[in-house]
Amino acid sequence: MVFLDPSSRDIGSSFSSAPHLFTPSVRCGVGIDADDFRLSPTATSEQFTFHVLGPNTPLLQGYWKLRRKIFCDEQHVFETSDRDGHDATAIPIAALHHGEEDTARVVGVVRIVETEPGLWYGGRLGVHSAYRRHNQIGKGLIWKAVTRANGWGCAEFLATVQIQNVRFFKRLHWTSIREIEIRGIRHHLMQADLNYYTPSNERRPHQLSVA
Repeated sequence: MVFLDPSSRDIGSSFSSAPHLFTPSVRCGVGIDADDFRLSPTATSEQFTFHVLGPNTPLLQGYWKLRRKIFCDEQHVFETSDRDGHDATAIPIAALHHGEEDTARVVGVVRIVETEPGLWYGGRLGVHSAYRRHNQIGKGLIWKAVTRANGWGCAEFLATVQIQNVRFFKRLHWTSIREIEIRGIRHHLMQADLNYYTPSNERRPHQLSVA
């Protein structure tokens, strides 16, 4: 089965930064813009793309399923569900792996939410266990998350990062503000350098359903 993400219906006219093998701009039924391949300002991926999910796309099913697998079944941070009140206004972002048989699978997740004007938080960042050797997935999700918020009026972008991932975030131009504990797990509150994350011109989606 192939899916077309409604949030991608108007994109795909630019090929400047997309890998040559991935044009034209629709693969596996998913609309793809050149910037969806970006991992960082100078790197792209030929296997994965990164998408803000619209409210009606069937890809949301994979997004919710992977979040539960990571944060409930694997990490046991939550018991039966990792959803909370922020999901009512959060914007979900997914990393897709494009298979050889015209399939697209959700292999990474993150959400972003504006808690007050100009103040954005990233959270629920995770990668499917079978794809964690591809560290570019995490980079691409972070790039997608911060550049989108930066294009939607972000003045400050924060995240609470588990202690084992702090060094990884520092390499991606984040600064640790302080160490905190969340649900018995050590984290750092960290801030992204918005000068590094070029603002995106992608339209901000409408509020999503959390069903």
